[in-house]
Amino acid sequence: MLKELEQCTICPHKCKINRNENQIGRCKAKDTVKIALYSTHDFEEPCISGEKGSGTVFFSNCNLNCVYCQNYEISQLGKGKEITIEELADIFLKQQEKDVENINLVTPTSYVPQIIEAIKIARARGLKLPIVYNTNSYENIETLKMLEGYVDIYLPDLKYANNELAKRYSKIDNYFEIATQAIKEMIRQVGETKLDERGMMRKGVLIRHLVLPNNIENSKKVLKWIRENLPKSTYISIMAQYFPTYKAKEMTDLNRKLTKDEWSEIEDYIDELEIENGYIQELGEHEEEYVPKWDLSE
Repeated sequence: MLKELEQCTICPHKCKINRNENQIGRCKAKDTVKIALYSTHDFEEPCISGEKGSGTVFFSNCNLNCVYCQNYEISQLGKGKEITIEELADIFLKQQEKDVENINLVTPTSYVPQIIEAIKIARARGLKLPIVYNTNSYENIETLKMLEGYVDIYLPDLKYANNELAKRYSKIDNYFEIATQAIKEMIRQVGETKLDERGMMRKGVLIRHLVLPNNIENSKKVLKWIRENLPKSTYISIMAQYFPTYKAKEMTDLNRKLTKDEWSEIEDYIDELEIENGYIQELGEHEEEYVPKWDLSE
């Protein structure tokens, strides 16, 4: 049994329930790891997927309740299969055998203690790939500190600069303060972004932001905060892939895709801020394809 789960404070909800006795908190995770699938993913950012693909592991459940979640069957409805820590370590090694670029942990927050144990086992058995922590950024600093030395690359979302939106769309409090402090801790841990000779990220932080319809000012505030509070070399991925799904289909402010005018306003603002490194999607392209726009050579 993992002691950290006896009075769970893994995420900012701090439910303090005993997951080792199968008590259920906000994220619905128990003591057992639950995953929806593991696969080779070719459509992350080019510095993550590259030519070989990213070795993703999709964890079930989530500590957010986003009304527009594109993976809601996994995150909100709990679709998946329970596995042991040893089985999770085996999956990491199976991914490595596929010659992928990295091990990409998607929505891993609820399972940090188990993931750390699985990484220990897998490394003892030959795991060499970089570990990617793909998160919504609603993270406890104490939990992130547990990951130091185990995670090489952080892929945090920065969804909202407006906490009222966070409450309306994701049912959480104080998102902006919590997420921005979490991102600063991630940067402290892994330092300056490092790319190899093929342009693949081997260490660093890449911040993602999904632009929502009718919420362009929120996106501008997110980008401005990144520009003014983080190193100028910080990598950013701006995504246009929003489409109404799950509960968003019934919400008048979210029940459509972005317009060309909205996206043009974001593109102009990116130029105005003189953001240096990252990616921006083209509006209207396939939702999982990324098109590099900014210089990646620095």
